[in-house]
Amino acid sequence: MFTFRKLIILLSLVGPAIITSNIDNDAGGIAIYSIAGARYGYNLLWTLIPTVFLLIIYQEMSSRMGVVTGKGLADLIRENYGINTAFWVMLCLFFTNLGNTMAEFSGWAASMELFNVSKYVSVPLGAFFVWFLVRRWNYSIFEKIFLFVCLIYLTYIFSAFLAKPDWNEVMKKTITPSIQWNADYLIIIISIIGTSITPWQQFYLQSVVVEKGLNENDLWASRFDVIFGSIMMGVVAYFIIVACGTTLYPAGIMIDSAEEAAFSLKPLAGKYAYILFAVGLANASLFSACILPLVTTYYICEAMGWEAGVGKNFKEAPQFNFLFTSILAITVAIVLIPNLPLIKVMWFSQIINCLLLPVILIYILQLINNKELMGEYRNSTWVNVVSYISTLILIVLSLMLFYTSIIDLTR
Repeated sequence: MFTFRKLIILLSLVGPAIITSNIDNDAGGIAIYSIAGARYGYNLLWTLIPTVFLLIIYQEMSSRMGVVTGKGLADLIRENYGINTAFWVMLCLFFTNLGNTMAEFSGWAASMELFNVSKYVSVPLGAFFVWFLVRRWNYSIFEKIFLFVCLIYLTYIFSAFLAKPDWNEVMKKTITPSIQWNADYLIIIISIIGTSITPWQQFYLQSVVVEKGLNENDLWASRFDVIFGSIMMGVVAYFIIVACGTTLYPAGIMIDSAEEAAFSLKPLAGKYAYILFAVGLANASLFSACILPLVTTYYICEAMGWEAGVGKNFKEAPQFNFLFTSILAITVAIVLIPNLPLIKVMWFSQIINCLLLPVILIYILQLINNKELMGEYRNSTWVNVVSYISTLILIVLSLMLFYTSIIDLTR
């Protein structure tokens, strides 16, 4: 029986997966959902159902490993596969997340320019805010702040309602798969799924579950956290597609970024829809710009056996703080270079991500089924069947996305 006491316990335990899932809706993710709506209307809404399903599967496994072992994924890779394997995996993840962090600060700069704020002002201020937030408060306060920030994603839902969509058509397209056998359409489908399942997510979620101190008795709450967070990610993505599918698609407006989507909404859906969309982009970009350097620092420190933790000073965790500060400084310096082709940097990080994802998924499946490591908390037979089929699908999608990324990078 679900009692008020259980509700209070649940509220105290949730957070890691909700935050991790919402970071999926970063500047790059919002751009993909906006482009999907602008180019194909409501036709791609159905893709979010399998996307959320796949996200739940992998987030649950990562969360369960953290709860049962009390160790992060980087720790487990180092202990079970050796320091050399851990080093090369961490190096690839470092360059991937460096490119992703640049994309987030670029999204932050673009969203602020919609409010007439120069990137030479917004980017340094944003980076200082991120640094101060992570350095100043412990994980408990940090988590509460970011759970509140997740609510700002509701702006996209309001934007969609202000666009006044045909809800009957929206519902019909949601439950009716639509396939167009052309390259652009298939690439958008792959991108929607690919932007939701990334290597860094698994590392970050497992690390924060460990830092939060969850144990086997908390697995029920951890699973709720995963399911709720994944659905929330899907809902936000859903309404971004609806907003752009209602306004930009009928007008034949082609966009290539989230900020173009926000700007285009202004004459079609009104000033308030434009403002809400722009605020959502700013929130998503800065939110992810906080987490991506943090997760990079976490998994490198775990792999090397160094002390790590939000709110710890330089004396308590010198390597953690030095790495985190350095990543922010490098990212900001590169983003502020005039005329830098950031799209090439983003595509390069996407290529590494595509190559790395299958490797990380295989490690996760091996570790989650390790009897000595997981005991009775290993995957059941049916979960393994679903997981291996899902992994095979994601490997194929990653290879396809890798191919298209190479083509775009060489253009």
